[in-house]
Amino acid sequence: MAEEKTTIMGSRGLSTIRMDLKERIRRSPTPPTQGEELLAAAAAASPAGPRGGRKGRAVVLPLSAAALVACAVVLLLLAGGSAARRGQFVGADPTVLPSRGGGVGDLHLSQSKSNDGENVTIASSEVVNDKLLGGLLTTGFDGQSCLSRYQSVLYRKASSHFPSAYLLERLREHEALQKKCGPHTESYKKAIEQLKAGQGAKVMECNYLVWVAYSGLGNRILTMASAFLYAILTRRVLLVDGDKGTADIFCEPFPETSWLLPPKFPIKQFKNFSNGSPESYGNMLKNKAIRSNPAFLYLHMAHDYSDYDKLFFCEDNQQYLRNIPWLILKSDNYFVPSLFLIPAYQEELTRLFPQRDSVFHHLGRYLFHPSNVVWGMVTRYYDSYLARADERLGIQIRVFDPEPGPFQHVLDQVLACTLKENLLPAINSKQPIVSTRHSRLKSVLITSLNSGYYEKIRSMYWEHPTTNGEIISFHQPSHEEHQNSDKKMHNMKAWAEIYLLSLSDVMVTSAWSTFGYVAQGLSGLRPWLLFKPENRIAPDPPCRQVLSMEPCFHAPPFYDCKAKRGADTGKFVPYVSHCEDMSWGLKLVDQSEW
Repeated sequence: MAEEKTTIMGSRGLSTIRMDLKERIRRSPTPPTQGEELLAAAAAASPAGPRGGRKGRAVVLPLSAAALVACAVVLLLLAGGSAARRGQFVGADPTVLPSRGGGVGDLHLSQSKSNDGENVTIASSEVVNDKLLGGLLTTGFDGQSCLSRYQSVLYRKASSHFPSAYLLERLREHEALQKKCGPHTESYKKAIEQLKAGQGAKVMECNYLVWVAYSGLGNRILTMASAFLYAILTRRVLLVDGDKGTADIFCEPFPETSWLLPPKFPIKQFKNFSNGSPESYGNMLKNKAIRSNPAFLYLHMAHDYSDYDKLFFCEDNQQYLRNIPWLILKSDNYFVPSLFLIPAYQEELTRLFPQRDSVFHHLGRYLFHPSNVVWGMVTRYYDSYLARADERLGIQIRVFDPEPGPFQHVLDQVLACTLKENLLPAINSKQPIVSTRHSRLKSVLITSLNSGYYEKIRSMYWEHPTTNGEIISFHQPSHEEHQNSDKKMHNMKAWAEIYLLSLSDVMVTSAWSTFGYVAQGLSGLRPWLLFKPENRIAPDPPCRQVLSMEPCFHAPPFYDCKAKRGADTGKFVPYVSHCEDMSWGLKLVDQSEW
């Protein structure tokens, strides 16, 4: 017991320590500005000497109870001092950031290693200096309404990809537009009355892009990001269909307004529009039924869109669409790469994203914040199973096969990839190597509709030691067996797992999977991509690291708008290339990768 009391802060006592620290902060009458003087006084009162103790553990030399409390309080006050000097209150839970205000100086707990590898939790003076994600986010939200917006920095490493100053400027402008023209404003009411009357106008104070909920969650996230970028480029208000649980999954991204389309939208049939709808722009072009001033147009941008629908990506057609007050968009594609091929938008896009392979990384972190219910699922699972790991490996397994599996060839491919690329250590099936308490811990998060892969890999590493002595733990939050995108709880679990996967240090994803695309984009990682098996044979090589973290546009047009003939759009510019997992797809890459 004496040794446990003198250990700095063992990971096993994390919850007790946090409560103790919270109480000390609450009760401490010492102003934060006196922290440096108190620290110097405490250092002078404390006898210097080497650390020691049984089994090489780091211990603190005997001090009085008052001195121990003083030292802990001083460290906490120094870490939170800058926030306190701005008049901000550090909440009862040190891991909860203030609900409003700036972005630096917020206290949090961090884990580190003592000299012999023992996990210790210390009151860190390291500050959370990126609560607003480098300026992507803005203040003005009620923090309790969306806990994930400002708490995500406590779970995710700081991004090495920085948003441009111009992107931040345009985001603030767009927020002002959404506030001015959003639901229930006078401008919105006026636009709705014109829509009801079937009146079009070449110039309106507010123009709108309505996104229709369609397809699975990964596809929906990618298309919402695509629609948002198009709304920024064309200065339109983005309104999203609240069907399929959109409001239950995501927080509102724009302050002091809503992006949810009000339920009494006058175009009742908009959710049922398809490639055969006469209201579609493609069919109007095909039938030569283009009117000079329609009140709205439907843009069919799903995988089954026609060659006429694809003319959306030609500059002449964009000039016409600018004059339409209401555009209704349905898509299951990340069509951002083809926006970069439209000459009228290229200069603007270059200013917005000088690092072109960071488009979804920035837009995704700006738009998609888990609702409080989903955030609770994320944080509970992370804190329970992943927080104490030295490294987190995420493995996403998506199998496009009518049979449920698990399949041996998929398991073989996953193991071949992770072992070949040294993402997992090999096992020793001959010698009973026993790991020590201080061995390195690697947590592996597996996401899959099927639990069979998780169970087999976990059993393999439970029954045999690793050759390097690492401790490997495996975790799978759910196994829904079948994708059911119409169920709210299914989508909530899917979003929680996408987010958990994006918190990995290293990632393995599956070809063609939008689930994996979203996770890699949010994380800012370039994952190892598992190639799609053919004829149920594990491919060789099993995987490769992708060129960029950008998602793949699965169904791009192959058309040269100027020459008016077919062309390989993956060869027009160096920063739009073909995808690693789909040879006909397009993705953005950074030119420095070439």
